[in-house]
Amino acid sequence: MKIIQMLPSLAFGDAVSNDALAIREVLSRMGYETRIYAENIQYKLQGQARAYRRMERTRKSDVVLYHHSIGADMAFDFEKLSCRKVMIYHNITPPEFFDGYDNRSKRLMVYGQATTKCLADKVDYCLADSEYNKQELRAMGYTCPIDVRPVFIPLLDYEKKPSKKILDRYADDGYTNILFVGRISPNKKQEDIIRAFYYYKRNINRKSRLILVGNSAGMEKYSYKLKNYVDELKLADVVFTGSIPFDEILAYYHLADLFLCMSEHEGFCVPLVEAMYFDVPILAYESSAIPYTLGDAGVLLGEKDPVLAGEMMHRILSDEALRQQILQKQRARLKDFSFEAVQALFEGQIGAFLEETGR
Repeated sequence: MKIIQMLPSLAFGDAVSNDALAIREVLSRMGYETRIYAENIQYKLQGQARAYRRMERTRKSDVVLYHHSIGADMAFDFEKLSCRKVMIYHNITPPEFFDGYDNRSKRLMVYGQATTKCLADKVDYCLADSEYNKQELRAMGYTCPIDVRPVFIPLLDYEKKPSKKILDRYADDGYTNILFVGRISPNKKQEDIIRAFYYYKRNINRKSRLILVGNSAGMEKYSYKLKNYVDELKLADVVFTGSIPFDEILAYYHLADLFLCMSEHEGFCVPLVEAMYFDVPILAYESSAIPYTLGDAGVLLGEKDPVLAGEMMHRILSDEALRQQILQKQRARLKDFSFEAVQALFEGQIGAFLEETGR
């Protein structure tokens, strides 16, 4: 019996790719013959996966895990396999977020949603990144067993040395650093972060800085809108990093005083866990999978009010007792995302599935 993973793209630093690589490691430790097949393999990961067009034939006793996060033709090849089929559901961003910004992304998300619905009665088992994702699958008619398992996050990578250049540029300058990490994308709602920061900087703390870490490739129209908005507000000290090396991302986490997330759609949101790891208090808008990822950690905002967000930022940053209480809960929640914790969960879930369906 082989356990094979399929995904459209294997890319360095990508959360879905990291998950697939970690699953391969765990399956190997469990004693299974396992491989990864991808349509597109980034040059940094050549040798970590095989070209999908050369995928071997499967037998009925085999298991294929399909990572579903975007529209892809391979999903329909997955559907036709005669072996046991497991979908790992990372969620599909609603296409309407991309209206007026990027038609290609919109088409891929429309295709992805259609694919998700098509597979509803074609898979034997699902693993969802979050309870939110599980509920979404149920709403689309999935009746197969579904378990929740957070993605594997390479937490040990965060021990690597941060960029000295970035630390030297901003460290010890007396500024309060507000951070968000995530692709520049309309569903992330960076404009709402800017709006909250504007209130905080203008009315509470002039010596503050907003750092928006994220690649804007493919979202140039949205990126332009954000930068134009900053200019219209005459808002100083807003940093758009663009695509940057990993050591610079680490440096910004080291510099951060607060992590502010106003996203309206997340299937999991790995940066929330990263902020927990770096002991940065989290303030986030309560949407999609965010409350499930946070658990009882961080602080959730129930409405999009920049005044409320700005005042809450101030309270977290100025009330040391509250800050420590938040951090204590985040440290406790972080344990649920350790490699060992997710590995134990995955081993139990996949083991139960294999036993129920016959090894």
